[in-house]
Amino acid sequence: MHIDTKKTAVGGILMALAVLCIVLSGILEFNTLFLLAAASFFVGVMIREGGLAAGLAFYAGTAALGLLLAPQKLYCVTFAAMGGYILGAEGLFRLAGRRGKGRKTFWWIGKFIVFNLLYLPALFIFPRLIFADGIQGIWRWVGVAVGQILFLIYDRAYEYFLTVLWEGFRGRLGLK
Repeated sequence: MHIDTKKTAVGGILMALAVLCIVLSGILEFNTLFLLAAASFFVGVMIREGGLAAGLAFYAGTAALGLLLAPQKLYCVTFAAMGGYILGAEGLFRLAGRRGKGRKTFWWIGKFIVFNLLYLPALFIFPRLIFADGIQGIWRWVGVAVGQILFLIYDRAYEYFLTVLWEGFRGRLGLK
C-alpha cells in the first residue's frame, strides 16, 4: 500500500483552511457566503487531487470539524449544501467523461439538477435557512430566479478557482 505523504499533508492543510473559513464565516458576518464558498471549493480541490473517495472523506471531516468548532452551527448546513453540490458536480464530471457524444450537455443539466435538489427544498420547505424572516408569495419565485443566477456565478467562480488559481498554486507545492 502506497501513501502519498505530500498529498496527505496538502489535504490536512486544505481541511484546516476550510474549517478556518467556516469558523470565520460566523465571526465576519459581512463575508459569510464568500467564506463558505471558499471552504466548499477546497472540497473540489481535494477531489481533483485525491479522487472522489478522498473528497468525500474530506467533506465529511470538514463538516464534522465545522460543527464542532464553528460559532454559527447553521452556517455548517450552508457549507454542507455547497460542498454537496461540489461533490455532485465532480461526480457528474467523472460520469460525463465516460459518455461519448453530449458530455458537456449531460454535465450542465446534471449540475443544474443537483443544485436545484439542494436549493429548492431549502427555499420552499425551510425558507428560514436562507432568509431570516422566511419568504412568502411571489417572493419565493423571485428567490427561485435569483438562485439560478447565483448558481451560475458560484459555478463559474468554482471553475475559475480550480483551473486558474489552484492550477497555478499546485505547482508551487510540488504536486504533479
